[in-house]
Formats: sequence, C-alpha cells, structure tokens
Amino acid sequence: MRKRLSQFPGKLRGGDPALRTPVSPKFALWAMLSGTVAILALLRLAAWTGHPLLIGSFGASAVMLFGAPDSPLAQPRNLIGGHLVSAGVAVLLVALFGSSYGVVALGVGLAIGLMHLTHTTHPPGGATALIGVQGHAGWPFLFVPVLAGVLILLLVALFTSNIVHHRRYPRHWL
Repeated sequence: MRKRLSQFPGKLRGGDPALRTPVSPKFALWAMLSGTVAILALLRLAAWTGHPLLIGSFGASAVMLFGAPDSPLAQPRNLIGGHLVSAGVAVLLVALFGSSYGVVALGVGLAIGLMHLTHTTHPPGGATALIGVQGHAGWPFLFVPVLAGVLILLLVALFTSNIVHHRRYPRHWL
C-alpha cells in the first residue's frame, strides 16, 4: 500500500502532450457540420412525428460519432448497445424501485457494469440511464426516444462520414 501511495502523484502527471495527434481544421469543420445535421435531424423528425426524440445523452453521442469516429466506443455496436442496455437498466430500476437519488446512482453504476460485460461501452449511455431513472421512464423509453434517436444518429454518421474522402465510419460493426 505504501508503494502505491508513493507512486500516486506521478500517475497524476499524465502523458506527454507532444504525443497528441495534430488537429485538422478540415476534420473539425466536418465534425461540426455533421453534428449539427444529426441534432437537426432529430429535432425535425420529432416535430414531424410529434414524438420526443432528443435526450441529452445524444449530444454526447454526437461528439463521439463526429468528433472521435475512430474510437472503439463510438462504433455502431457500442452506440446502439450502450444506449439500449442503459435504457433497459433505467426502465427496470424505475419499475422496481422508483426514482430516488440512490436509484439514479445505481442506474448509472449498473449501466456501466452491464455495458462493460456486453462489450457495448458507450459513455453517453451512462447519461441515458440517469435521464431514464430521473424521468421515471417506462418501457416505451427504449423505443422512443432511445432506439429511434440512436438509429437516426447512426444513419447521419454513416452518410456524413462516408461521403467525403477524409473520413470513414464505422471501423467495425461488431
């Protein structure tokens, strides 16, 4: 234990910032435009259908899909599976225990654990669990907004990331 504690301050320094990959203005501009299109698509479809399709965690998913599309955590399995696992956790916990502070925290923790075990870790999924428990989500939450919204984000990512030569998405499906 003493050795671990003595190594702790050194671990907090992090890595060498010089090792970061260079920033591409073209990549950043395309990420910004793609993310804007994705959220607008969700909003327009929501207005057209009358169903709410936008939850806060989709903003974080857009950052991953368009700002870090090569990340393993941004791939389709993780995007879809992470949100669905987390929404399922939220719905189940609300049905069993309601929406107290402890249940909100447990929802995020369980979502993290289950995403890890199912190889579907997608960080915005934790927010989906939190939103679901806080919002007293029922079973429809799994389909609208979660599944419908995630599929729209995926379709936009597939289109905007593959119509230009400097991007490619996904790196893998499963």
